Amino acid sequence: MRALILAAGRGERMRPLTDACPKPLLQVRGKPLIRWWLEALARGGVSDLVVNTAWLGDQVEHYVTAHQPFGMGAALPEPDVRFSSEGHDFGHALETAGGIVRALPWLAPHPGDVFWVVAGDIFAPQFVFEEAALSRFIASGRLAHLWLVPNPPQHAEGDFGLARAGTVLNEASAGGVRHTFAAIGLYRRELFDLPWCSLPAGNPHGVAAPLAPLLRTAIGAGQVSGTRYAGEWVDVGTPERLAALNRTQGPREAQGSNG
Repeated sequence: MRALILAAGRGERMRPLTDACPKPLLQVRGKPLIRWWLEALARGGVSDLVVNTAWLGDQVEHYVTAHQPFGMGAALPEPDVRFSSEGHDFGHALETAGGIVRALPWLAPHPGDVFWVVAGDIFAPQFVFEEAALSRFIASGRLAHLWLVPNPPQHAEGDFGLARAGTVLNEASAGGVRHTFAAIGLYRRELFDLPWCSLPAGNPHGVAAPLAPLLRTAIGAGQVSGTRYAGEWVDVGTPERLAALNRTQGPREAQGSNG
């Protein structure tokens, strides 16, 4: 299994906390936000991990390098970690699709390869990277599989509908229901090749590109499936949300189900 943690963003809404500390290193319930993902990915058996960086990227890279192994001891092999240093290479973050395409030579070097992508500023401590979910996605032949959550107050309109058969919809599903994309997904390399994506593999010119247009095009073609996720999930996007998280208690290790 291969995976990418998106950790390149500036965290503008988190200022002034992110003026000197990158958002993935902000403390959530006793450890940096990115650490929750590093441990969960190691537990899930991810063998190859890419972390993309830009804003204060040296701090992120130093933390990840200095803190291996990620608490797993001898129970599981440690992921082989690489960094996609967008800040050093281009002077700016490449957004989600641009960052994924930049990392494709490591994430998905061959046609048909699949990989996980998670946003480093999301807190979902119960999420489990299940081999069974990966196997179902591979067998489906679809281009992406998204985890969807109930709409938080700051995003009450949601993003996507979800049909009974598990197909993600651009419009609301039956009953006018929309869900919010959890920023956790499985992807097939082909989504980032023509005709879906025009950026060349490796994104050598450092083009910044969002993921949403690619997803909406693939969703319109019936190529994206989804799962509702009922575990704890927070978009740690503001100092207020971070403070609220740190005032509450929650499970310290993954114990839940991905639905």
